[in-house]
Order: sequence, then structure tokens, then C-alpha cells
Amino acid sequence: MDDELQARALHSAAIRERAEAEMKSMGIDDLLIDVLVEAFYARVRSHPQLGPVFDARLTGRWPEHIEKMKNFWSAVAFKSGAYGGKPVQAHLGVANMTPELFPQWLELFSATLDDVVPTAEARVWFIATAERIARSLTLSLFYNPALDDPALKRNAPAAG
Repeated sequence: MDDELQARALHSAAIRERAEAEMKSMGIDDLLIDVLVEAFYARVRSHPQLGPVFDARLTGRWPEHIEKMKNFWSAVAFKSGAYGGKPVQAHLGVANMTPELFPQWLELFSATLDDVVPTAEARVWFIATAERIARSLTLSLFYNPALDDPALKRNAPAAG
């Protein structure tokens, strides 16, 4: 059993080392993540559609949210396993959240990346990761598997 635990620990350490080297080669470090998260959420707060949705949920808790997002992005980038949050549960029941807000979130994130990331590779990595996150949250929060029921599709009126 100890050998198995040791092997897992070595494997995890190797994954973290590779991730750290990959991020470093793109110019991604904790300072960049801090700058990106701060800049992005400053824009979110002033965005006409996103701002009110976020602010309704985070009023009085913005500093904690910013720190949580820094930890999240750092854990994702460096594969540290340090983030222990539950993103889907955190977004359940957020007033006025709709699937249409996610493209706006991505557009704002993309614009922030244009202003703060040092390399094209870093931009590609961040936007691809953000798109996966947005897709995952959208499916988790809004997808209705019943809509894919073949019986419902057979009985639906034909598009004309």
C-alpha cells in the first residue's frame, strides 16, 4: 500500500512539474494570474449585463471571490489540486443567470486576455480553458437531457 501511495505522489509531482514548465514557457505565473483575475473582475463589475448578476451574488464578498478565482486559475494552470471549490454548486440558483451570459463572459475574458497576457500561447491556453469551463457550466446548469429524448424529437413539429 505504501508503494502505491508513493507512486501516486511521484506521479502527481511529475504532473505538476510538467504543468509548471509548460506554463512558464508561455509566460504564465501566479503574478500574471493575479493581474488577469483583478482586471477581468473589474470589467465584470462594470459590465451592463454581467455586473448586476455578479454583484447581486457577491456584494460584500468581492475580495473573497477574487482570491478564490486566483486560487482556481492557479490550480488549473499548475495542476496543483489546491482548489477545493465546487463551481457548479456555487452557480446554482444565481438570480438572473442565463445561458446567454456565458458568451458575454467569454468575450469580456478574451478582451482582458488581449490586454494582459504576454504571449499568444498564453492567450490560446487561457481562452481554451475558459471555453471548456463555460461549456461545462452551461451544460451543468441549463442542459435538459429530456430534450434529447428521441421520442420527443419524433413528435416535435417539423421545421418548415
